[in-house]
Amino acid sequence: MGHVPSRAEPGPGPTVILYVRHGTTPTTGRVLPGQGGGLHLSDQGRAEAARAGERLAALPAGTVSAIYASSLERAQETATALGSALGLPVQTEPDLMDCDTGEWTGLELKAVRKLPEWRNLELWPSGFRFPGGESTAEVQSRVTAVTERLRRAHPGAVVVAVSHADPIKLAVVSALGMPPDLNERVVISPCSITAITYAPGAVAVLTVNSTADLRGLGLVRHEDGKAKE
Repeated sequence: MGHVPSRAEPGPGPTVILYVRHGTTPTTGRVLPGQGGGLHLSDQGRAEAARAGERLAALPAGTVSAIYASSLERAQETATALGSALGLPVQTEPDLMDCDTGEWTGLELKAVRKLPEWRNLELWPSGFRFPGGESTAEVQSRVTAVTERLRRAHPGAVVVAVSHADPIKLAVVSALGMPPDLNERVVISPCSITAITYAPGAVAVLTVNSTADLRGLGLVRHEDGKAKE
């Protein structure tokens, strides 16, 4: 009798990362917060986080495997609300931090927009570095690194990553194969959810800046307890 080759076991499905921007703060849209500490959610932001938690909790039970968040207070507070809705602890991931805006941290946007350097940021984002802070390329590099770590740590699962507008924009343009100079064409609103699937050699963007019912994404569990698209 000839040898009958064994059938290879299928690998886990893609990892789905649900990027959530933190909720509104008292300075959202007015000040460059950067990585400065001490900035908390406003009443509006806490309500936004609660609603985002409800949307995640409406997914089939156990769909979300883990919650990660930037170490900044506004992200931690948002993630805590999501964790309460899902019954999951929050794990801190420093690479989900907002861009380090250096000497511009805490400045009002209307003042910064009058600086000559602002024009450089508008014309060539990928070649810009905040004075005393990070460049766009450095932010994109750490976002890519944390995405890969989460994919490897949670193969075939769905995880939440609570971050900030610029890192999430860069995750989107990277997934779409777009240059970082186009990141300002992506809108990421407070407590919106952006879903991207990651598999070895394959990436797909499911939704961007969503405030809609997530059940339409079709996230369900495998029999082994892992989620699939």
